Amino acid sequence: MSKRDYYEVLGIAKTAGADEVKKAYRNLALKYHPDRVSADKKKEAEEKFKEMSEAYEVLIDPQKRQNYDQYGHAGVESQFRQGGFSWQDFHHFDDLKDIFGGIDVSDLFRGFGVGGDIFGESYGGGRRSGGRRGSDLEFQMEISFEDAAFGTEKTISIPRHETCERCGGTGAKAGSKRERCPDCGGRGQVSSSSGFFNLIQTCGTCGGEGTTIKTPCPECGGRGRVKTKRNIKVKIPAGVDSGSRLRIHGEGEAGERGARRGDLYILIYVRAHEIFERHDADIYCDVPISFATAVFGGEIEVPTIEGKIMMKIPPGTQGGRTFRLRNRGITHLHDSGRGDQLVKVQVDVPTELTAEQKRTLKEFARVSGEGSGPLSRSFLEKMKRIFR
Repeated sequence: MSKRDYYEVLGIAKTAGADEVKKAYRNLALKYHPDRVSADKKKEAEEKFKEMSEAYEVLIDPQKRQNYDQYGHAGVESQFRQGGFSWQDFHHFDDLKDIFGGIDVSDLFRGFGVGGDIFGESYGGGRRSGGRRGSDLEFQMEISFEDAAFGTEKTISIPRHETCERCGGTGAKAGSKRERCPDCGGRGQVSSSSGFFNLIQTCGTCGGEGTTIKTPCPECGGRGRVKTKRNIKVKIPAGVDSGSRLRIHGEGEAGERGARRGDLYILIYVRAHEIFERHDADIYCDVPISFATAVFGGEIEVPTIEGKIMMKIPPGTQGGRTFRLRNRGITHLHDSGRGDQLVKVQVDVPTELTAEQKRTLKEFARVSGEGSGPLSRSFLEKMKRIFR
């Protein structure tokens, strides 16, 4: 069964701004709350809620939305962990809390009869069974034009949280242990009534853990993690360009109490080159040639990203003519092909001439006459047609 268009799911136009996306999602979330649908409609409401949350996850994120607008559903499948949307891919549970007045969102899904495991490590149904997944990190890296063309390997140093070795990430001093939270009795949640809703909220004392630390670890202060610096080798593939974003799994922040690490994202910036200019996988450059070479032809030395080569110039070459060197460009990022190099020749008109050079050129001009070249002849023909 094909997926519906995300804009259709939220009932908005493709030109809708972020505020309109949020408003549409809020209205639908309130409409399909389990307390507002009959028992026989809860399954349908659950499916609707997941569908609209998937649409919201994509359209509220500028990069995902751009990929979706350009490539459709295929453009965002790689953003989901299993190639298809699941609740572990949803990053806006705080928006749901705002919509429903701060309730613990796991209670919302229990209203649908859905287990708390849909929230992964960060949102448990009741007391969390483990710590939170580590946060993702972003590192901005500047590389040379050549490194972008051929790929390279760099070692970077990043500050990040590591699991505390002294306490093993528990946060408790050696010889002690975590104790049941006295306020929630180990459940990680407390309940209260507020008008229409019976609210179940995260326990403020233990933060939803269900346990507290009586004697914290002196190394990490009970946090279970310490800040440090790590050197990481990063492989830059050939073909990256400014704005490319590389993802390195498991090199982000350490998770809490053994939970999995976050990911590291490398944002690439490529330094401008003195000679070359890049357009996608093609390389452009301007090369000067002498007046004599333009007239009589010959061979000139041309720079490429792999070194200098000789290129033939045919007789009568006009300034501004572009020559294409096949497969001399940048490697395509996602396949083995390469772009081309385009060389534009510019006739180098001398500004300082000897007396003999001046006499020779004047004699040439006298013999050949004004307008003897192909461009001049074409221009004169056009003038004749206009002013006859």
